[in-house]
Amino acid sequence: MSFPEAWRALIGDGDAVWTFVLAAVIVLVLTPLLVRFAPRIGGVDAGGDRPRVHAAPIPRIGGLAIVAGIVVPAAIFVRPGGTYMGILLGTLLVSLVGLVDDVRGITPGTKLVAVAAVALIPVLGYGIKLEGFSLPLLGSHEFGWAAYPITILWIAGLANLVNLIDGMDSLAAGIVCIAAFSFALLAASFGRSPAAILAAGICGATLAFLRHNYHPAKIFMGDSGALALGFLLATVAVEGVLKTAATIALVAPLLVLAVPILDTSFVVLKRLKYRRNPFSADQNHFYHRFMRIGYSQRRTAAYLHAWAALLATWAILLRFVPPRPRGIWDLENALICGAVGVLVVAASVWMVYALEILKARHLRALRFGREPAQVEEEPEEAVERALTGANR
Repeated sequence: MSFPEAWRALIGDGDAVWTFVLAAVIVLVLTPLLVRFAPRIGGVDAGGDRPRVHAAPIPRIGGLAIVAGIVVPAAIFVRPGGTYMGILLGTLLVSLVGLVDDVRGITPGTKLVAVAAVALIPVLGYGIKLEGFSLPLLGSHEFGWAAYPITILWIAGLANLVNLIDGMDSLAAGIVCIAAFSFALLAASFGRSPAAILAAGICGATLAFLRHNYHPAKIFMGDSGALALGFLLATVAVEGVLKTAATIALVAPLLVLAVPILDTSFVVLKRLKYRRNPFSADQNHFYHRFMRIGYSQRRTAAYLHAWAALLATWAILLRFVPPRPRGIWDLENALICGAVGVLVVAASVWMVYALEILKARHLRALRFGREPAQVEEEPEEAVERALTGANR
């Protein structure tokens, strides 16, 4: 299916458009009400549980408006039954888990287990699962019985990925909005209309939430929103993209979600390197590092949103200008996708260098063949080691 055909499929019958609009309207109406209601139930972020980039207490139950903005239009236009009933039920329960954490607090481990338990509803109860993958040279492979645990890990993992990047004004909402738009277009191109409509609702809800979440934020989505959005993205990806027997079906979601995947992977590896609890809080996320080198919150969010949009654009390009249409290499398509890929990789390398993930000493070590141990330890690593020693 071509890009114009996919676009017409997405907006043709109007359901995706009305879902987007209704989701946005619901969020715009409910969010100011939650700003006033949050202090009454203790749903205010005053810091203390993890490092914050804001100074004043901020309401953090905006996710309730987002979830309402997605579920209500979905109930009307998706007309949930079968797998989509499981997705919406799971979304409501995951949002409830997040709300309890926003108001009373839950340990990260308990929260992860709770989300995984909720993922059993769509996976075991409604048959949502990753059935296998297909890659050039490797061929197609079925997961078999392993499809169930793999899908549960995918859903629980992505829910927590979105939750972990929700630490700065507008960051998580913007990245989810970009991902949801990409999934809506990709699902429409694969002829999966219900998934496309649901993704359009996610896009509309998160875009409207930015009205109140853009810096300086009046409200945060909190875990009630971040966990639910990650849960939704994971299940929409399975139903709308990953069930298609094509290489792009596996590659596209990984590219669209690359920023939160890379961010969380880097942070967890950093904690393990210094023998810290991988669930512990610190200030090593991408947005922390941007702000540490002098970027404002708005500029930081803009850079990370642009990075996510660039990766999503490449994923969409690979879908509509495939290097191997029908399994046969197309030179022109391959050159176009390759050129864009070089641009994306170059931008990503610049990003990790700007964030000092790829440090000058690494380049020196590579260039002159020196061992890392021979290079003088940088201040950041000295601080990390000092903190690690102090915590023992």
